[in-house]
Amino acid sequence: MVKIGMASPRGYLVSVLRQEPIDRLRLPFLRFVRAETNAGLLLLGSALVALIWANSPWRAEYHALWEHVIAIRFDRFELKHDLREWINDGLMAVFFFVVGLELKREMIGGRLARPSTALLPIAAALGGMLVPALIYIATTGWSGPATDGWGIPVATDIAFAVGILALLGSRAPVGLKVFLTTLAIADDLGAVLVIALFYTSELSLINLGIGLLFLLVLMGGNRLGARSPLFYGIVGIAGMWTAFLLSGVHATVAGVLAAFTIPAAAKVDEQGYIKRLRKYIAEFAQLEPAEAPPITEEQLRTTSKVIRISEHAAPPLQRLEHSLRPVVLYLIVPLFALANAGVEIPADLGGALMAPVAMGVALGLSIGKPVGILLVCWLVSRTRLVRVGDEFSWHQLIGAAMLAGIGFTMSLFINGLAFADEQLRVEAQLGILAGSLVSGVAGALVLRAARKPDPPDQRRAP
Repeated sequence: MVKIGMASPRGYLVSVLRQEPIDRLRLPFLRFVRAETNAGLLLLGSALVALIWANSPWRAEYHALWEHVIAIRFDRFELKHDLREWINDGLMAVFFFVVGLELKREMIGGRLARPSTALLPIAAALGGMLVPALIYIATTGWSGPATDGWGIPVATDIAFAVGILALLGSRAPVGLKVFLTTLAIADDLGAVLVIALFYTSELSLINLGIGLLFLLVLMGGNRLGARSPLFYGIVGIAGMWTAFLLSGVHATVAGVLAAFTIPAAAKVDEQGYIKRLRKYIAEFAQLEPAEAPPITEEQLRTTSKVIRISEHAAPPLQRLEHSLRPVVLYLIVPLFALANAGVEIPADLGGALMAPVAMGVALGLSIGKPVGILLVCWLVSRTRLVRVGDEFSWHQLIGAAMLAGIGFTMSLFINGLAFADEQLRVEAQLGILAGSLVSGVAGALVLRAARKPDPPDQRRAP
């Protein structure tokens, strides 16, 4: 019989789990990963490293690193890209896959599923996309190659924005965090639609048709009850992602579409899971204990049942999101920033920021985002459909709207799609860095100075 009762939780864990040297080495890393505010810090650190490296005496080595070519070849078929393209088109497809998983989860049972909660941030996200695009076009002109960059300032970097809110602690109430997170999720969906509709190169209808066939296979697998991540990985990555990459539709769109085919329902409900788990625990307790370190075959069969029923109790969508999210936050996104944020700062920085593209992006992020969000929130408050500020003040809403102007990751990504001209791309990068920096600092300062919301009977919209 195994004794499972201990006085303290810590003592109980030590009595059950054997502490190995590797556990002591992993513990600091696990603590770092569990605090998602650290993802924003790591992203910021990667961007700073790229910026410093690209402006150091070793700038040539920085640019040469991302120009290494990697090829996948099978007979006459060859898929060849440089390292930066593999990151932007390949690894970022995993980023968009996780975005798709989060979107589906929120639409089914999260914030986007409740109209009362979702209406205001979704409407605000639309305003926060439209106004920056209009400011950009008004700054750069309504024609010419620079116009293609209108999509750059429409996106919000959720890791940075929500990370800053978390660092502010009690100065950012829970309701404000929910509002900004929901806005950023809706913003991500808008950015994906912008990429799919407006940043698609010349189409190959044959490859697009093949990609859609793979999508139908994934949907059919869902309907038939396929729950294996291996099935969705092989069909989604080896099939649909490759076909979309060759079709001209950006491959990240394939990541979002594949995510929407992942089953979101558990195979066993909560009561069934508890009943089965109790049965297997009782069964395990009745077995003859092993005399040597390897457990007996009977014990192995019982533990396998526990693993299977636990997998059935967690929907594949949430299991995949839970396992891939740390990889995206702590590896893929920082690596993307390291590969794309290395812009060489010109001697005349002021003059460079006055270039139309840089100015349009910076103004779109730092001014267009908060103006669009606040304008829509004010209009919605006038309709009486949604009450603004029940859980946060207008002062705090202004700070959150400013934080939404941090466009970093998504803006850099769209920049790579918008411009083939290197000069325009560099100007846009400078605008992204300037606009995101101003938005982050201004939003944090406004929130630090904000007071708590007034009681409902004293609250008025500005």
